[in-house]
This record gives sequence, structure tokens and C-alpha cells, in this order.
Amino acid sequence: MAQATVETATLETSVDSGVRSVRGSSLLSQLTRSASGFAGLIIVVLIVAMSLIAPLVVPEAKPNVNQIWSGPSSRHWLGTNNSGQDIVTLILRGGRTVIFVGFGAALLTTAIAVVIGSLAAYFRGRFDAIMLQITDIVMTIPQIILLAVMGAFFELNSPFALAALIGVLSWPVLMRSIRAQVLSLKEREFVEAARLLDLGTLRIVFMEIVPNMASFILINFIIAITNATYALIGMYVLGLAPMSGDNWGIMINDAWISGAMFNPNSMLYILAPVAMIVIMQLGLIMLSRSLEEILNPRLRDR
Repeated sequence: MAQATVETATLETSVDSGVRSVRGSSLLSQLTRSASGFAGLIIVVLIVAMSLIAPLVVPEAKPNVNQIWSGPSSRHWLGTNNSGQDIVTLILRGGRTVIFVGFGAALLTTAIAVVIGSLAAYFRGRFDAIMLQITDIVMTIPQIILLAVMGAFFELNSPFALAALIGVLSWPVLMRSIRAQVLSLKEREFVEAARLLDLGTLRIVFMEIVPNMASFILINFIIAITNATYALIGMYVLGLAPMSGDNWGIMINDAWISGAMFNPNSMLYILAPVAMIVIMQLGLIMLSRSLEEILNPRLRDR
């Protein structure tokens, strides 16, 4: 009887119900049917491509003391900054670090949350209690304060260090969501069948349970990119990150310090990087909302 139960359960699909609802058509084709989702995807792809390719083909903006705070012109479409550098060039070259840190921190945050949340929910007991206590402590402290304190103790002289710091401090909220998902999935029949087959704990957790949360993890990964980007820009505005190189966050900090908002010819120096960040975040939000509608049958049926 147990053998029959195992065979029946193993025949059941281990794909999430939201993914089953779009079975037979690719995720990309579903996105193309959503105007906002496809627009969000195009925005994100264009900004990421620009940020990665522009530093390779666009020469570095040279300071020119004769063109300080010049307004928009045919030569400088958005004008120049307080060093006479072309703002368009700075915008084109300034997205790479923001993109790298945003995606890198989100990847690290998601990985930590998935591993700890899944294992805590599956094992329960002391390990689960300790992890929940740690998340409670981290969540009660504002993230910007944690970033400020950690930034004062560690040298954040590379995008890798910035991504690691933001990623390590951002996982508790997602970890709780993953834990709740696993607590529900671990009671399903296909998990019980895997236990009866003695497949091993790690295989059951990461090969049977976690793939069922693929859509949930994907959506939260995109949300984590937006949160990491805002955290990074906040660090630059507060002067907690290294002020070297071409970077949208450095542009905002420099424009604020130099009083660009009080000079009509220099307003674009602070508005341009803010606009790029807002457009990228808008694209990510549109993409995540469309993915949620596609992968969640309850939302698709409304």
C-alpha cells in the first residue's frame, strides 16, 4: 500500500500551480502579451545593456574649466557639471556599478534567504528558533543605520564589497517569506513520497521543495534588486561609499554638495541620474507585477 502511495505521489507534478497555469507557452511569450510587462522588460534590458556596453565604447568625460555649469547645447545635450564634464557621458558610463551591485546584492540576498529559510522550515526545532531570533533582531534595526555602521568598519572600495554588505544585511524579510512557503510545501504528498524513497534531506529540500517556489523566488529577486539599488544610492548620498569613478550615486552626491539644485543651468546634473534610477526601478516594478500576474493564477483570473 505504501509502495502504491509512493508511485502515485511521484507521478504528481512538482511544479507550482502558477507555473502549471502557463504550461505550454514560454514565460517570454506570456510577457509579450502584457503591455506593461513587456515594456518593463525592454526598459530593464536597454538600461542594463547601456550600462555594460557604454564604458567600453564611450570615452571618459574630461574636465574642462572653460565649460563649468554650461547649459544644454548641441555639443552637450544635458549640459556640464561643476568640473566641465559632459553629463550625458557621465550618465552613459555611470550605471555599471549600480547595476552590478543591485543584481549582485539581490542574488546574494535571495540565495541566503532561500537556503536558511528552507532549512529552518524543514528542520524546525532549535535551528529554526535561532534563525527567527536573528531575523527579528536585524529587522528591528533600520537598514540604513546598519549600512552606516558596517560602512564605517569595513573598506567598501569595490563593487563586490558593496554588493556583499547590502546582500548580507537584506535577507531576513525574504527568509521569513521563504520559510512560510516551505512550511506549507513540506506537507505535500510529493515531499512525503521523497521521504519514503529516502532521497536525502538536501535533495528533498533543494530538488523537490525549492523548485516549487521558482516563481515566488523570481519575483522576490526582482524586488530585491530595487531594494538593493535604493540602499546603494542612499549610501552614496550619505557619503558612505567610495567617491571615485563614474556612478549615478556619485553624481547625485556631487550635485547635492555643489548646490546644483540652486543653479538653473545645473539642474540636469542632479535630475538626470535620478531619472535614470527611477526609470530602471519603474521597469523592474512593471516586470515584477506582470510576472506575478502570469505566475499567480488567482491574479490572472481577476
